[in-house]
Amino acid sequence: MSKPLQISADTAIKLSEQLGVPIEHLMHMPRHILLQKLAELAKSDTPAAPDSDQKS
Repeated sequence: MSKPLQISADTAIKLSEQLGVPIEHLMHMPRHILLQKLAELAKSDTPAAPDSDQKS
């Protein structure tokens, strides 16, 4: 069993709300799964920017 994540209470509450996961589950979630969920959350929050490399 993995040890609880070393994050502050404020961070745990914010992550719990954003990920839709109970705090108890979040604190005992394996680090690699948490990082994967954060990456997915970041992708969904980032608006698609127009490609600035193309010239008209």
